[in-house]
Amino acid sequence: MTDPIADRSADYARLDAWIDAHFDEEVRFLQALVQVPTDTPPGNNAPHAERTAELLQAFGFDAERHPVPPTEVHDYGMESITNLIVRRRYGAGGRTVALNAHGDVVPPGEGWTRDPYGGEIDDGALYGRAAAVSKSDFASFTFAARALEALGAPLQGALELHFTYDEEFGGELGPGWLLRQGLTKPDLMIAAGFSYEVVTAHNGCLQMEVTVHGKMAHAAIPHTGVDALQGAVAILGRLYALNDGYRWIRSQVPGIDHPYLNVGRIDGGTNTNVVPGKVVFKLDRRMIPEENPAAVEAAIRQTIADAAAGLPGITVDIRRLLLAHAMQPLPGNAPLVEAIQRHGRALFGQPIPAMGTPLYTDVRLYAAAGIPGVIYGAGPRTVLESHAKRADERLQLEDLRRATKVIARTLRDLLAA
Repeated sequence: MTDPIADRSADYARLDAWIDAHFDEEVRFLQALVQVPTDTPPGNNAPHAERTAELLQAFGFDAERHPVPPTEVHDYGMESITNLIVRRRYGAGGRTVALNAHGDVVPPGEGWTRDPYGGEIDDGALYGRAAAVSKSDFASFTFAARALEALGAPLQGALELHFTYDEEFGGELGPGWLLRQGLTKPDLMIAAGFSYEVVTAHNGCLQMEVTVHGKMAHAAIPHTGVDALQGAVAILGRLYALNDGYRWIRSQVPGIDHPYLNVGRIDGGTNTNVVPGKVVFKLDRRMIPEENPAAVEAAIRQTIADAAAGLPGITVDIRRLLLAHAMQPLPGNAPLVEAIQRHGRALFGQPIPAMGTPLYTDVRLYAAAGIPGVIYGAGPRTVLESHAKRADERLQLEDLRRATKVIARTLRDLLAA
């Protein structure tokens, strides 16, 4: 009689060996993905999806192309989105496991010492915008799936690769659109992440645009106008005071501390010698999983209204830009967490804790649809180490290699006949 544990261990070794043998190919695949820009904004991401589909076809993976109607994309503030689904069906029964990574990314910005679209390799790291977040997991997920199928072991259920292009704008036209269209409903899912922790919860995010109206006037006679910038400064002071109080609101989720508010952009005025008649600022409020989003938004609106009420001649318009709910861990995610932790410890030589992250992601949309999921993939211990959203974003290639093995082994467990 064969020992099933010994059989599975042999399968893990064969998966690892296949990934090692094809690792140079995996790196070239990632380089090709980095070399096609997906700056969002402006968000012209259909060309990258087309290139990805071509590369996948060379592996024998047919990618369904699901273009989002142009009117929806343009109304959203982007130029083009084509989401991809690769479906791999195995034996009857079993569960469907989806692997999701996003191809859109913020523009490179300044300060790079290497070509942000070069995919250059130096001292064991691959550099480029989206090298770590999250084109790296286009590679890890694809090559984990290829390794699994090369194994030739009996499998049940199905595997889906979801490559989407709207994480930077909130995911509603990425995973959200695929789910609303009824194009997918997996039983479990793993989304792009980093290698040294498995994330089961994350913050929510509220983004708002605040327009402060005053009255323009010549700078030589400022008393004939109402300075919208002074009004904005007073409102910002009240918001920052509100932010100071957030540090005392603590989350019980490991990895998440407290809520916080950031004003990331301010525009206004017409010229140096004109009293500004309008100032617009955009704020980002991160919400811990325990918070009620409606109450958070109401409190911010009330704070702004109270501040404006004491400013003669100042009126304010407030527009919600985004409301992304926090990701709460669903009970059904246990098989994912257990498998990733077990294989992560074996391959990385250290515990892989299950925890939350202060980021927000489009994984919440799967959770909101009742699909248990976790965040795990190729990357360092922290966002700071990856340089994501900063100059010289990079990925350690050994993290890519080991994370691909963790995913492949996990799929072997989840889809075993």
